[in-house]
Amino acid sequence: MSTQTNNPLHGKTLQSILEALVAHLGWEEMGNRVNIRCFRDEPSIKSSLVFLRKTDWARKKVEDLYLEVIR
Repeated sequence: MSTQTNNPLHGKTLQSILEALVAHLGWEEMGNRVNIRCFRDEPSIKSSLVFLRKTDWARKKVEDLYLEVIR
């Protein structure tokens, strides 16, 4: 069994990651850093979750942005 003690994303849901980013950066800055339409045009947590759950490359960029912000 592998442990996740050094993984800062362990135990974090995509929704909690998005909520933290919105609180820290806001939608506009998120749209500037990760160029996806669900952050720029009528952004919402719900629409972003739908898109990010289906799009691996975008989810990776959001996770990387979260890691950058928490460091």
